[in-house]
Amino acid sequence: MAKHDLDPNYLDPNYEPVVNFSDNTPFHEILAARMQRRTVMKGSVGAALASIMGVGLAGCGSDSDSSDTTTGGNSGSTDLGFKAIPVSSENTVVVPEGYSSEVFLPWGTPITGSYPEYRADGTNTGADQEQQVGMHHDGLHFFPIDLKSGGNSSTEGLLVMNHEYINQGALHASGATYNDDGSRPADEVRKEIAAHGVSVVHIKQDSEGQWDVVFGSPYNRRITGGTPMDIRGPVRGYSKLVTPYSLSATETRGTLNNCAMGPTPWGTYLTAEENWHGYFKNSAEVRPREQVRHGVDGTSRYDWELADSGLDQYIRFDVTPQDGGSAETDYRNEANTYGYMVEIDPFSPESKPQKRTALGRFGHEGVIFAPTKEGEPVVCYSGDDSRFEYIYKFVSAQPYEAATANGSLLEEGTLYVARFNEDGTGDWLALSLDDAEFAAKVAAAEGTEVGRSGILFDGFENQADVLLNTRLAADIAGATPMDRPEWGAVDPNSGQVYFTLTNNSQRTEEQTNAANPIVENRTGHIIRWSESNGDQAATSFEWDIFVFGGEQGTETVVNDEVVVSLTDDNIFSSPDGLWFDYNGRLWIQTDNGYKKETFGNDMMLAANPETREIKRFFVGPQGCEVTGVVSTPDVKTMFVNIQHPAGNWPNPSEDRPRDATVIVTRDDGGIIGA
Repeated sequence: MAKHDLDPNYLDPNYEPVVNFSDNTPFHEILAARMQRRTVMKGSVGAALASIMGVGLAGCGSDSDSSDTTTGGNSGSTDLGFKAIPVSSENTVVVPEGYSSEVFLPWGTPITGSYPEYRADGTNTGADQEQQVGMHHDGLHFFPIDLKSGGNSSTEGLLVMNHEYINQGALHASGATYNDDGSRPADEVRKEIAAHGVSVVHIKQDSEGQWDVVFGSPYNRRITGGTPMDIRGPVRGYSKLVTPYSLSATETRGTLNNCAMGPTPWGTYLTAEENWHGYFKNSAEVRPREQVRHGVDGTSRYDWELADSGLDQYIRFDVTPQDGGSAETDYRNEANTYGYMVEIDPFSPESKPQKRTALGRFGHEGVIFAPTKEGEPVVCYSGDDSRFEYIYKFVSAQPYEAATANGSLLEEGTLYVARFNEDGTGDWLALSLDDAEFAAKVAAAEGTEVGRSGILFDGFENQADVLLNTRLAADIAGATPMDRPEWGAVDPNSGQVYFTLTNNSQRTEEQTNAANPIVENRTGHIIRWSESNGDQAATSFEWDIFVFGGEQGTETVVNDEVVVSLTDDNIFSSPDGLWFDYNGRLWIQTDNGYKKETFGNDMMLAANPETREIKRFFVGPQGCEVTGVVSTPDVKTMFVNIQHPAGNWPNPSEDRPRDATVIVTRDDGGIIGA
């Protein structure tokens, strides 16, 4: 997320280098192997990729009765009842006729403590920012205020949202500054750390339908890059997480680069730590594999380790081993306490966030839970958002019991990684030393360089070591490298799992051949699968492509039938955010930096999963990413997040942009999208 134009010369503070050089068969080669050899390739890269799909997936709900996906079908609650809007390059939010939008909870909105007012000149302090809504809004969820008592209020609740990273130029009065000795002012660093993390905001709708913060509510809370947290699960207490802050390796401070999220079946919030690697610096010539496989290097993104206070809350971002030091005296292991899903209970404001290590350590985009069933395991999915990385699934060891379910279900279980086969089937490969097949692969890999990464593999000490090195374990297991797997979503009606594969511009001419003719995938696609026999805990599945992104005329073909042909009403590039509403419509958000003259500003589209009808519903302001979407349970109020807008959106009278949530409603009070 938030990588935008992926050309090498594109400067983005959230840019993540390619660090997977395994020899595993990449997904584009698997797609190519399924290509029906055609001599005509239609129009664009997306069209060419679309022609690859020669094998359909009956279990994935393709509409074999009609290839016309522009007119929709008779699918009840998933019909799209609005008029599609055109692309836009204006510095404003655009929604369909009959809908209205308003800005809500922009960066700097006071929500807790002494409620310090936002200062438009950038002079708020670090202490102020710790009490205000953070920067770069991302994934979010609405929890009805009466959820714990079995209710589903659509007029009052807790809106919980992530803050992925920051714009230093807007955050400070004159941007980031440095002292004469090269150090950074400590309060600037404090403010930057505070602008990351999560906001929990108690909101309520008045009799006129207007939403506002419930000031003084005990639920209002900021979780930041400095908030104390517990480490839970198999990695808890592991020696490679020992730091001066926690000699027992059971605690850490902060959560960073929070991208997408996932609400749990028991009413808590999981926030994802995505591109956390860039916050840490290791100047040593030789770095441990826990850092190499993620791209930790000799520079840090914001130079927090240079804060002039000398406090270890800032020094900890330098993970270079110190001469004569150890894990007990320096912060060489600090980066190992990041890269997890973090559980937050929004209804318990005094509770400590929990880093859930059983779900693996990588660049989590988010997590999505499959529908839970009494007496069966909890199942959730997560994508690793980087080029050539993987899709994972966790299956709990203990069964779900609604009356007692809580985060302990995420303490133990099996983490799997996906392998997509050429014939439209797939396998979940266990990343467990108790699994005979994986253990044999680990033994065979010992003493060798894994792929072309340069990591000389010397085995895993234990299961904690496997999870700490999840990416490396997935390399060894033989997972399929994907084109930046980002958000996932599970269809509430069919149980099918959808994932966005945002793009991958790194495919070179030298990698192409007759079976793999596409040089670059700049516009991305959405994959979906059905677990075998409808069992979400199954170890096999069937998959197909739901839609390819691209320009007008881009086709998605299944069984020689054109099931989607993109038009001006639905062209899109770089699908990113993904969410099924409570009626079963699929909402697709984009994070595109390619051909802005064609695609305009980033957008959100709605899709009917049964017919594959797709319509553009929302276009954001200039420079933004449209990311994060949720509605109230009655689907009459929708919350959409706008991240890193350009210029001075949303307030033309101010000099700096402010990330914000946008509230969308129907003018007649009806259901969004219907």
